[in-house]
Amino acid sequence: MVFHFIVPQNQTKQQKQSVAQFVRIVVLLIGFTIFGTVGIRWIEGASWLNSLYMIVITATTVGYEDPVSLSDNGKLFIIFYLMFGLGIFTYSVSQLGQWIVRQQMSSILEKRRMQKAISNLEGHYIVCGIGRMGASICEYLYEREKLFVVIDKDEERLRLTCEDKGWLYIHGDATDDFVLQNAGIENAKSLAAALPSDADNVYVVLTARMLNPEFQIIARASDDKAGDKIRHAGANRVVSPFRSGAVKIARFMIHPAVEDFVEVASKHVGGFEVADLQITDSNPYCSKKLHETDFSTKGIMIVGICRPGQQPQMPPPSSSILNAGDSIYVLGSSVAINSLMDEFNEFEEAPV
Repeated sequence: MVFHFIVPQNQTKQQKQSVAQFVRIVVLLIGFTIFGTVGIRWIEGASWLNSLYMIVITATTVGYEDPVSLSDNGKLFIIFYLMFGLGIFTYSVSQLGQWIVRQQMSSILEKRRMQKAISNLEGHYIVCGIGRMGASICEYLYEREKLFVVIDKDEERLRLTCEDKGWLYIHGDATDDFVLQNAGIENAKSLAAALPSDADNVYVVLTARMLNPEFQIIARASDDKAGDKIRHAGANRVVSPFRSGAVKIARFMIHPAVEDFVEVASKHVGGFEVADLQITDSNPYCSKKLHETDFSTKGIMIVGICRPGQQPQMPPPSSSILNAGDSIYVLGSSVAINSLMDEFNEFEEAPV
């Protein structure tokens, strides 16, 4: 099942209508005030400031003082202004107040809907930090239709990055137990600690490992020394952006044609993916030889088999038998890999 917090089309339309209504109210108030100010200025010849002041205390019915000595024509204008304008002013102010309350309520309801959606997730991913690295991780997961939740302390950045794309997010400190629990860490499949500070990533890894001892944690580290500490804190994998970038540059230098092919294939074929899948007793591939399976017809290549207590077979011979407990490493396009993963999940969920 693929689930993302997509903003419904009707809700987007309502937001646009709400903004348009707010603009109309503001324009009406400003136009109403300008009209009165210009009228007093033209009739009485008062200064712009006194004219504006006179109109404001008249429209708001404060009546503090009369900064402008009104002539008969001025008094008639004020009478006309109050008779026809007071209703406009009152309506505009009331509508503006309702709009503010409605926006606040909408924000509260939106957060509740999002939290409810997050609480229903299972087997999802948690991304801590929505900086450049965190945003790239989210883009990768989103393109492959994976379930994920973003956590960051910068609410404005979260809104700018996540709302338009319909990503689930939580505003808070990822090092806080309560925030991670709200992100559904007990049911999560994996967590990425991509905060800019190594100290924060260490703390996130420690907290996440205590809350969920079984799931996978991948963390960002600025150097090898920090990577060792994060690994000791409980991370399964530690990634250094500088080292990864350097390795990729070196690969381009040594095998430019191969790297170009990978780049082109990743963009135009849907991207190559490598995944590991578990063979269970309920899986129909169990006890079959590789050449008896239909992986190749599905666009899947088996590049390795890992059996418990044995060295991985890479690549495995076609006569290899898939046994319960084996892990198979498969290579294929993102679409083919996702389809196969869904198929394996159905085998797991099917009653025995």
